[in-house]
Amino acid sequence: MIDLSDLLRVLKANVRTVGRMSSPGAGKRRMYADVIKLMESKTHEVTMLDGLNEFCVKVYGPRGTAYENGIWKVRVHLPENYPFKSPSIGFMNKIYHPNIDEVSGTVCLDVINQAWTALYDLSNIFDSFLPQLLTYPNATDPLNQNAAALHLHKPEEYKKKVAEYVQKYATEDHVRDIGKEKKTSEDGQENEVEKSISSDSESSMSELSDVEQDFY
Repeated sequence: MIDLSDLLRVLKANVRTVGRMSSPGAGKRRMYADVIKLMESKTHEVTMLDGLNEFCVKVYGPRGTAYENGIWKVRVHLPENYPFKSPSIGFMNKIYHPNIDEVSGTVCLDVINQAWTALYDLSNIFDSFLPQLLTYPNATDPLNQNAAALHLHKPEEYKKKVAEYVQKYATEDHVRDIGKEKKTSEDGQENEVEKSISSDSESSMSELSDVEQDFY
């Protein structure tokens, strides 16, 4: 099994390799560097899903807010022209928030959807943008109309509703189950999470090896 430390090692090696590339490779190098930075952070738990540009990050509710004690997994997709185009992000477990769609997990945040620049990176999203969104919801530009109305007109009921969602959908047990797929075999069911991490890591390392072969 290939673990995330192995993936990090290969990523670092290939950042130097891709560094010798021209303009398109510079974007790829930046993608690798930003993923490495996020994975090495002591505050973020990253799980690779589909190669280097598809992963999820564990997010904790900010202290002193209605979301405190909540835990969510946020799925991230990096487009080919990252960092010049913003990542796509979405909450994988339910959250009650004016600017987050309750069903799809889509996030309405101008700094990601409209005002993104290449000066920002993944750490900005998870260290600043999302914590601020959870701390200061924008009820005037909602995706969840009911949450926005409750936040504006009945703030105490809003806090109770958020706490209810945290207990129902955002505990450690809930996020542990996210991404697990059960597969039936002759021996019964087996946990798919470790298989996913292993296969995706191998896929990512294969992709990086192809890059090495192209530029050596």
